[in-house]
Amino acid sequence: MAFQQLADVAEKWCSNTPFELIATEETERRMDFYADPGVSFYVLCPDSGCGDNFHVWSESEDCLPFLQLAQDYISSCGKKTLHEILEKVFKSFRPLLGLPDVDDDAFEEYNADVEEEEPEADHQQMGVSQQ
Repeated sequence: MAFQQLADVAEKWCSNTPFELIATEETERRMDFYADPGVSFYVLCPDSGCGDNFHVWSESEDCLPFLQLAQDYISSCGKKTLHEILEKVFKSFRPLLGLPDVDDDAFEEYNADVEEEEPEADHQQMGVSQQ
């Protein structure tokens, strides 16, 4: 995808988040984002046709650890779109932005379901072994 098209995707994404696209550098294929209170990161976009992945990073020591989720997502299998990556970054930075983590409840519900199923499976196995 042409860099300008990626920049347009980023601008549209910013309109729905607290982030601003503060700089674009077409020769480096880099986009810099910022949100108060001091949350910043940048995305390096792959050249079309070279097969590389996107890359996200922050020069802020405070922000860098929060990008791990997005970095893991990028390195996982399959091609990712810029919008998908930006959404993952936004989710990663929610605690720094003072926003509730939207996945906390879903994760707890998922764990609760797993915990409930395991004892039932154990009972079924014990019933089979006794017969």
